[in-house]
Formats: sequence, C-alpha cells, structure tokens
Amino acid sequence: MSLIRLQNISRRYEMGSEIIHALRDVSLEIQRGEYVAIMGPSGSGKSTLMNVIGCLDTPTSGEYILNGISVSDMDDDELAEIRNREIGFVFQTFNLLARSNALHNVELPLIYAGVPSEERREAALQALRQVGLSDRVSHKPNELSGGQRQRVAVARALVTRPSIILADEPTGNLDSKTGAEIMDLFDALWRRGNTIILVTHEETIAKRSRRIVRILDGLIASDESLESGNGEALTPVLPAGRRLEF
Repeated sequence: MSLIRLQNISRRYEMGSEIIHALRDVSLEIQRGEYVAIMGPSGSGKSTLMNVIGCLDTPTSGEYILNGISVSDMDDDELAEIRNREIGFVFQTFNLLARSNALHNVELPLIYAGVPSEERREAALQALRQVGLSDRVSHKPNELSGGQRQRVAVARALVTRPSIILADEPTGNLDSKTGAEIMDLFDALWRRGNTIILVTHEETIAKRSRRIVRILDGLIASDESLESGNGEALTPVLPAGRRLEF
C-alpha cells in the first residue's frame, strides 16, 4: 500500500471573476521510505501540491489517501489531527519560538498532542541528539547559527515519529556550506528509514533526492527516478512499516 496516493487531484481558486487552476487532475503515488523532491517554477502549483500533501489545504476534486486514510473531505480539526500524527514539517524560515530554548521548541508538537511532560522532554532530548544538538538544548534561536536553527526545526519534525518529513525550501535561508550540511542530515535520515518529501526550486538540492517530480502549469510534467543521490549507490531503507526509533 502506498504511503501517499493522490487520485485525479484538482485545486481551483476563485480570484474575483477569474478561476485559477493551481492543480489539474494530478495523480501521484509515494511509497514509504522514498526520498522525493518536488520541483517547479513560481506559479507552477508545487506549493499547492505541498499544501495538499501536508493536509494544509484540501482539493477541489479528487481523492487523497494518506497512510491508508482518505483525507480529502476532512474538516479542519480532523486535518489538524492527521498533520500532528503523520507529518513533520520543516520550513525555510525555521518557525521557531524566539523566547523558547531548543528543547521547548522541539517539545511543542508533543505539548499539542497532550504527551506528559517527562515523556515529551525525553523524546525531545533524543530528537536533538539525533540531529547533533545535544549540547544546545538550552540555547534560544538567537544564540544559534542558521544551520543549528534548522537542525532544531528538523528535530521538531522528527519528535512525533511521523510517517512523512515534509521540507519546504529547507536550505533557502542558509549559505551554501550550511545548506549542504542540512542536506547531508536529510540524507542520513532517509537512510535510517524516514520518508522525505522535499519542495525546492533548486536543481542541485533536488538532485540530492532519489526521485524528482516536476510540476508545470498545475500538471506533473515529469517523474524521474534517480539511480543514486550524489553519485552514490543507493542504500536500502528499512522494510515497509518500520520507522526510525530513537
């Protein structure tokens, strides 16, 4: 069973008297353990596709099945519950609380989920160790470098052990060296069994993935499986149904 299955998904927006067709009859399947980049120029529909996959938006027509559950017609509360359980988000702008330290920022999804304090603290510490920040748990965002702030964001995405890590332009606010380090981290997470979907407009970043889906004018223009990322042989991921255990 596919982790993600989009069937004939369309998304239309009304702008006054004009109808914008952001997605047009898109069908796409992503398996558990894949590492996929979604590419496209501004206005291509890639952000709309990301929002649908991330349960931040609902399609006008078609069906979206996520981890065996049809989410196309869910209301906002149901979508929020699915997002919290199934998807870990990493954003270009980090989206960290400025007055909270790294540990508290990583704990946030577990607070929303009602996880007891001792349990969520341990889970957050483990997630920070996973991204190499065990010595920065008490630091606030303004005491961290851009790369460290993005690592905190990745740890926050990991802490609920989601089905998918969905990263939107995760290197967009980083210099090239720090961006490469963050991409190395995503590569390591994929090799440990995480499913990663990366939204980017940068060809060099997309080629770090193992599959590139290109969007143009609301349609899938191409769907290319890469033989390897970075010129390396593919490393097997964990069997279907397995997740990274901290």
